[in-house]
Amino acid sequence: MDVNRVVAEGLRRSVEKSGLSQGSFAHALGTSPARFSTYVSGEVSPSAATYLRAEILAEAIADAGRRGLMTAPDTARAIREPLRSRTEPDAWRMLLQGRDHLRFLLESGDGTAWEARPESCGDRRWDALLAALAEHEFASAGQHPPLWTERTRLAQAWMPDHPFMSPDRVRRQTPEWLAARGIFVPAKDLVTA
Repeated sequence: MDVNRVVAEGLRRSVEKSGLSQGSFAHALGTSPARFSTYVSGEVSPSAATYLRAEILAEAIADAGRRGLMTAPDTARAIREPLRSRTEPDAWRMLLQGRDHLRFLLESGDGTAWEARPESCGDRRWDALLAALAEHEFASAGQHPPLWTERTRLAQAWMPDHPFMSPDRVRRQTPEWLAARGIFVPAKDLVTA
């Protein structure tokens, strides 16, 4: 039995099950598309932990999809288009909808689908905001946040324009966990999609 071939076939099944492209699945798994390609071709065998993680992640992503729930990669993709067309209110709705789906998964006892690392929203500020929200939700549920949510502070503070509040008021009403990342959004704007 050729173990590399069996492993490669298992990884191809995981990619197919996830519904993602091979490159997107590699990114979600936390590896480069080039490296993952060597696994799928059977050229290199991944660690047992990577192989198992691929199977578990693929199943969790597929399950979320069957249930109509967004994952982190889905949320980043949903945010990207409104940002391209400069319709930020739609980007906010997608961000909060994804966050609400994460909450539902965590309340159901399994946030594994959100361990999939998202590709960029197209704006590092929005990437940081998505990471901050996900990290906060995992922490609030008493679970370890995924590695992709690692705390990073924006090099330059970001305060999206607010139609009704002064910058001082926005700063005062921003939750500490968000301000720690250099992002200033009033708590009430994070309540619901």
